[in-house]
Amino acid sequence: MAHLANRRPENIAGDFYVDSSCIDCDTCRWMAPQVFHQSGNMSAVYQQPLDSATRLQALQALLSCPTASIGTTNPPPEIRAAQESLPVLVADNVYHCGYHSEKSYAAASYLIQLPTGNILIDSPRFTPPLVKRIEELGGVKYMYLTHRDDVADHQKFHDRFGCTRVIHQDDVTNDTQAVEEKLTGTATIQWLPDLQIIPVPGHSKGHTALLYRNEFLFTGDHLAYSEELQHLYAWPEVCWYSWPVQLTSLQKLTQYQFSWVLPGHGRRFHATPARMQESLAQCLAWAQS
Repeated sequence: MAHLANRRPENIAGDFYVDSSCIDCDTCRWMAPQVFHQSGNMSAVYQQPLDSATRLQALQALLSCPTASIGTTNPPPEIRAAQESLPVLVADNVYHCGYHSEKSYAAASYLIQLPTGNILIDSPRFTPPLVKRIEELGGVKYMYLTHRDDVADHQKFHDRFGCTRVIHQDDVTNDTQAVEEKLTGTATIQWLPDLQIIPVPGHSKGHTALLYRNEFLFTGDHLAYSEELQHLYAWPEVCWYSWPVQLTSLQKLTQYQFSWVLPGHGRRFHATPARMQESLAQCLAWAQS
């Protein structure tokens, strides 16, 4: 947990603060952008919450910090309400789970709530308040793992919910040997109604993306939005398998229609399908320059 004695001097005075254990994962900055920003290669509070809605966002970020680096000078009376607010609805029946795990370097996890059984996308931290809320939302039938890096507490979620886990064979590690469904090949798979699995190798050999309803694209570490560049972005500096292969995988996505990019790392992006393809083209031009 955060320690007041380690409060970073870059924080503005007030209740919320970030301590020196911050790993600069960016979670708090996109979950509560009115409160947190980057300062000195870590996060810091630049404005204390001014209303109840912003305070709730700050508390959600506190709960989701993978290293528990966010603290308050006084115990927040609204902490239970903040716990009950996670997962947070993104749109329609798609939720951001919060409770990021340090094991996945703070990767975001998502939940699709479906009448036929919910799908947990990548693994959040296994923590009782989140498990309780997921139970209330209908549990987990499938756990879809985009790639080897963001599996975190997958075994605990499997043991609790009995969910079928899915990952590409090329990204199986010692930790995921027991995963129930192992994908093969590079062809797109019609997995479930309204759900396609698109192999997008590059960041890792077996990386895949999940396309739901031709609207929501869950991209893991393959693709996100860059506020600095103002278009979609991939990371050559953390491409562990093959950057040329990743460029081919990015090109592959031009064949699909979607209006949301929901990444494990980086910023999410919502736009019209036409604007999304324009942004993807900008990404490809940047990546090839």
